[in-house]
Amino acid sequence: MSDTRIDFLYLSEPDVIQAGVLNMEKCVETIEKTFVLLGKGDYLMGGPRENEHGIMLWFPEEQRTPRMPVAGPDRRFMSMIAYVGGEFHVCGDKWYGSNIENTKRGFPRSILMVTLNDPDTGQPLAYMSGNLISAMRTGAVPGVAAKYLARSGSEVAGILGAGVISRACLKAIAETQKQLKEVRVYDLFLEKAEAFANEMSEQLNLNVIAVSSMEEAVAPADIISVATSGHTKVKIEKDWLKPGCLVTLTGTADLDDSTYLESKIVADNWKMHQSWMNDAKEHPKGMASITEWTPTGQLLQLIDQGRAKHQDILNLGDIVLGNVQGRTDDAERILFVTGGMPIYDVAWGYAVYREALAKGIGQKLNLWERAHWS
Repeated sequence: MSDTRIDFLYLSEPDVIQAGVLNMEKCVETIEKTFVLLGKGDYLMGGPRENEHGIMLWFPEEQRTPRMPVAGPDRRFMSMIAYVGGEFHVCGDKWYGSNIENTKRGFPRSILMVTLNDPDTGQPLAYMSGNLISAMRTGAVPGVAAKYLARSGSEVAGILGAGVISRACLKAIAETQKQLKEVRVYDLFLEKAEAFANEMSEQLNLNVIAVSSMEEAVAPADIISVATSGHTKVKIEKDWLKPGCLVTLTGTADLDDSTYLESKIVADNWKMHQSWMNDAKEHPKGMASITEWTPTGQLLQLIDQGRAKHQDILNLGDIVLGNVQGRTDDAERILFVTGGMPIYDVAWGYAVYREALAKGIGQKLNLWERAHWS
């Protein structure tokens, strides 16, 4: 008789830290493998197009019932599901709730959990704290992009935004760009930029400088990382961008239309961004429903207007696989656009889970000895 007992591993935030979730070298390696699988098509995400970012629950503008929440900045719930093949061969879901008011309570803006499941039986493998998994994988993506798209010998990085995600982005970029000599960080609040500079200088043994204007961060930079949040998009002037620079858009930014039209554009997975555009066509607000919160909102609008074309966008997975050439000369300007995919969370979560199993970290919980109804 087969074993009907199901146990799964619960991993708290201290557990995932002990299991190595903050190991950026391994995270970048894992995300690079994920891009290989993406290029091969050995993955699935949700929705009929198999490339949905996730399904989102937005609250209404006006209260409908006494206890139903109402809309607010970054207020939403979201489920992001994926199957990742290759050596991972696992299904999973990142589930989170977000509310900017959380920071007043001493919580992060978003609180995330990751669930991993056996792709054949569906049984749970792990239920894990997801904040650090998500932050690390988000940062690792620009690191992989820089490895394949940055100009050889890039020495200066410009960081826009001094939050958690920018910390992870800089760690990953520094991991793949060992020749970096200087980092310039700008934030709307100079004291945040200064704290960021002090912390990251010590951690990375790099010359990290806080600057008081965006232009000071962008103009000298070979690699620019944008990871800002909030309603006001950072405005990056075209003449600040030096020839041959790489701009990674993890957050939203306001660029000149001509910057998009005159640059090579590489996406994490353009099919996902196309899904956003298709969804917008069915939304009461049309394209306006996605232009404010998606990093590619402005680009999608240019495509909708017929000024840019879907077929001109390259995919990083194809470049990592070697099927498509990324950078072709040292003078071309490249924009890397990323929207975040659950395949990253599932892959990095699985890597951390395997490490936890090997080291005996976490708490084993029992679902049942035998299902009551089976």
